[in-house]
Amino acid sequence: MQRLSDIALIAQVVTLGSERAFGQLVRAHQEAVRRFLLRLTTGDEMRADDLAQETFIRAWQGLSSFRQLAGFETWLLRIAYRVFLDDERKEKAHPTFNPETSSNSPKGDPNTLSLEKGQEAMNDEGQTETFSLHYDLDQALSTLSETERTCVVLQCVQGQSIREIAQIMSLPENTVKSHLLRGKKNLASYLRRNGYC
Repeated sequence: MQRLSDIALIAQVVTLGSERAFGQLVRAHQEAVRRFLLRLTTGDEMRADDLAQETFIRAWQGLSSFRQLAGFETWLLRIAYRVFLDDERKEKAHPTFNPETSSNSPKGDPNTLSLEKGQEAMNDEGQTETFSLHYDLDQALSTLSETERTCVVLQCVQGQSIREIAQIMSLPENTVKSHLLRGKKNLASYLRRNGYC
């Protein structure tokens, strides 16, 4: 049903330039795109929001190239992945000061980060446990390679098939399977070391 709705809205955007129809597409898929980028950025909400906005800008600009070979959401996630990779390249080429990665507060220092984030979470007692779980998941995901993390997030969080992941990442299916296997093994190992198993 969503696929038919997407196709009708895409037709309106491509043929009529309908901003209203594109707005409906954004509303229907923004949560999936943002969730994907939030996990790739290991919980950096501001960065994920910026990348999601760039994803939809590129989608608007390139919507006429959508060929319906995959679902619209898969196409969007492919754009989001490219936006993420472009941003990663910029970050590596022009590093900026980040207090979480400075020598005074290493990214992996659980005492510093969990204390700060834990205090924020305690303000809303009903969500403390959920916050802690998301934080731990982001920490676990940050230990994976970029490719492993992307494969795991696409399958386990986004529900994408091996074939769809291969399309999004422009990789052979067997390569995706290898990255998934390694990524899940590394995640399980991290979680065991940190008392989850």
